[in-house]
Amino acid sequence: MPQLAGSRNPGIGISGFAGYIPRYRVQLKDWCQWTGDNWDKVRAVVGESFRMRGPNENAYTMAATAVIRLIQQYDLDPQQVGFLGFGTESSTDNSAGAVIIKGMVNRALIKSGRAPISRACEVPEFKHACLGGVYAMKAAARYLALDGQGRTAIVVCSDIAEYERATSGEPTQGAGAVAMLIEADPRLLTLELEISGSASDYRGPDFRKPFYRFMQQSPSPLAQPRDFPVFNGKYSTTCYIDEVLAAVRDMFKRVDTLPSRFFRELSATFLHRPYQRMAETGLIMSYLLVLAIGDADDHAELEQYAQAAEVDTGELVLELTNEPDVFALVDEQKLSTELYPLATQTARQFRETPQFRQLMTTLGHADMQEVGNLYTASLPAWMAAGFEEAWETDAELGTGRILTIGYGSGDAAEVIPMRLVEGWQSAAANIGFRSALADPVDLDQDSYQTLHDGGVLPSLAAEQPGVFYIDRIGKREEHFDDSGIEYYRYSNT
Repeated sequence: MPQLAGSRNPGIGISGFAGYIPRYRVQLKDWCQWTGDNWDKVRAVVGESFRMRGPNENAYTMAATAVIRLIQQYDLDPQQVGFLGFGTESSTDNSAGAVIIKGMVNRALIKSGRAPISRACEVPEFKHACLGGVYAMKAAARYLALDGQGRTAIVVCSDIAEYERATSGEPTQGAGAVAMLIEADPRLLTLELEISGSASDYRGPDFRKPFYRFMQQSPSPLAQPRDFPVFNGKYSTTCYIDEVLAAVRDMFKRVDTLPSRFFRELSATFLHRPYQRMAETGLIMSYLLVLAIGDADDHAELEQYAQAAEVDTGELVLELTNEPDVFALVDEQKLSTELYPLATQTARQFRETPQFRQLMTTLGHADMQEVGNLYTASLPAWMAAGFEEAWETDAELGTGRILTIGYGSGDAAEVIPMRLVEGWQSAAANIGFRSALADPVDLDQDSYQTLHDGGVLPSLAAEQPGVFYIDRIGKREEHFDDSGIEYYRYSNT
């Protein structure tokens, strides 16, 4: 491998994953029959199905379940955990964050006769749309490199993606949580933050969740709000493309090798995937940019794709390397304007090429078709599914480099290279992501609509052992006020 500018091995990274995916499932083929949507198109663009949280579940219960599974699956000493970071955009308390998860997990650990997570443990929550978990992971690595030396960190990403019915976002719903074990001398992946790329910019009404949305809602039986976002589909896609390209450009300022060579030598690439097509688009646009900033051979390859798409290569290069004022579309009220028309046209053609099939990671693909959009948990879920499949199939990844691309609407992106650790297979063997998908409960149309609209199903699925649930909601009493505060239980049935 070529040497990288400023390259060093910080020795901090990911040692394991554990997930929780709720049982309620909507098969998108069935959903298309209910709505009249085209199943072939939905399957190609979105996936096969999505999961829904039960009325007695929320971001905290799912996160706590993923964390206790991580502790159990990797036989962790909870007393060594000095950082518990929570990435989410679905939290329902505007004061407390990861300490709620810690409280649930500690009660369950103590009840089982184990030591709790250390009292000397930081419990921050990170919020920036779907990127909160990546920011939490970076913070955990910085903690371990500085005041947390000799300790262990856990980052958990938990979210509920729900959209109003009869909107373009409805088939891209989902729910679930993924916890990551972050350590010095990691057993699975070493983070290469010194050559990572960052980008952020304010984009107004890209994708937002203002509190105003809750003012007219009637509470559900367990007081869970309907968290339907405000979004603008075409504009949001433009923001996504622009910010990912900016983060990729920033990364290549730090990488002392030809960008195309860097890409071609990757063992795998994992991206934030709210749905299948957007992940593909992010990877394609990144690769087209790599060719645009490359050498003569790269330009020649780009010209092949441009000619097939009937696009002028020089204009395509300018479009990919330009940094447009995306927010101007809001000021000018032109949110449907395409700022990357040539790249978009070329990307459609590129999807049909062998090079695209070589770039697009297939590891974990089938499992990710089943879960839907997990917001902050989307990227770590794909990584967990991918490395579990790599272990199961004995994939020849060696100690190669992978690339992760995270994105959060609103608008920010992180591009982080990671390198596989020798013997990574033993850590991957404990992930158990596919087991988290087991035993789904398929919903019919009436049950889906009831659950979607905040109701309680006539017969709830049986509680799973080892899973946290909402037990009750507090209320104001004469000498004690816990109104709206959730109390939880850990199912041992």
